[in-house]
Amino acid sequence: MATNIGMMDGAYFVGRGEILTWINSTLELHLTKVEEAASGAVQCQLMDAVHPGTVPMHKVNFDAKNEYDMIQNYKVLQDVFNKLKITKHIEVNKLVKGRPLDNLEFMQWMKRYCDSINADALYSYNAVERREASKGGGGRDANKKSSSTNVSTKQHSSQQNRRNTVHNQTNVSSQKNLRSSAAAASAPNGAKQAYNEEITQLKLLVDSLEKERDFYFLKLRDVELLCQRPELESLRIMSVIQKILYATEANPMILEEAEQVISEHYSEQKLVGLSPILETSDEKLGTQKRKSISTLEVELAANSALSTRQRLSDISSDVHNC
Repeated sequence: MATNIGMMDGAYFVGRGEILTWINSTLELHLTKVEEAASGAVQCQLMDAVHPGTVPMHKVNFDAKNEYDMIQNYKVLQDVFNKLKITKHIEVNKLVKGRPLDNLEFMQWMKRYCDSINADALYSYNAVERREASKGGGGRDANKKSSSTNVSTKQHSSQQNRRNTVHNQTNVSSQKNLRSSAAAASAPNGAKQAYNEEITQLKLLVDSLEKERDFYFLKLRDVELLCQRPELESLRIMSVIQKILYATEANPMILEEAEQVISEHYSEQKLVGLSPILETSDEKLGTQKRKSISTLEVELAANSALSTRQRLSDISSDVHNC
C-alpha cells in the first residue's frame, strides 16, 4: 500500500486538471476547483470506492459549509485510516481553510493511493447510489427539488408576464414592495449568519473540552491502576487515594484522613529511625556500669590484701622486740 509517499514522488506532479477530471469521472461530480473538496466528503467517498463497506456514508455530509461540519467529515476519514492502518497525517486545520495548494497536495496523495490499491474497482463503483445515503448527497430528493423549482419558476415567469402586459403600474408598485421586503429580510439573514457562526464556535469549544476531559480521565485511570498494584494495594494510603478517586461529591473529611495517614506514617518512620540509637546508648551505659563495679571490686580486694600484710608485719616486729 502506498500510504507513505515522498514529496518528490510523481504523484505530487499531477496537475489540477487531471485531478479534477479523475474526481468528476470517478464520483460523477462536477467540481471546477480542487478546493471545492475541502469539506472532506469527496475524500470519504473515494475511500469508499476503493474499500467498499469501510466508510459509513450516512455520516458523511456533502453539504458541509462551516468548519465544524467539515471537521466531522475528516473525523470519519481519520477513523477509516485508523481501521485500514494508514499512517498518512491529515492536516485538517489547513484543509478546512480551503487553501488551493494544501487541498491539491492531499488530492494528489488520494489519487496515488487509490490507483495503487484497486484502480479497477473505481470503474464499477456506483457513486450516485452510494452518495444517496449521505447528507446532501444529491440523490432522488435533490432531483425532485430541482424539477419542482423549475416548474415554480416557469409559473412565476408566466404570471409575471401576464401582469406586465395588463397592469404596468401595479408591477412598479410590486417591484418597490419586493425591494423593501428584500431589505427587511437582509437584517434577519445577517443575524442568522451571526448565530450560525456562534453555534460553530460553541461546537468547536465542546470538542476541545471533550478532548481535555478524556485527557484527564486517562490520567486518573493511570493513578487507579497504580493503586491496584499488589505491592502497593496493602498500604493504607492507597485506600485513601482510592476514596478520593471514587468520591461522587466533595468531601473534606477524605482529605483530612489522607493527611492524618501521612502524618502517622512519618511519625512511625521517625520512631523506627531513633530506636537503634536508644538501644545503643543503653548498652553503653550498662557496659560502663559493669566496668565501674569491676574496678571497685578490684580496689577492695587490693586494699584487703594490703591490710593483711600490714598486720603481719606489725606482729613480726613486736616479736622481734621482745
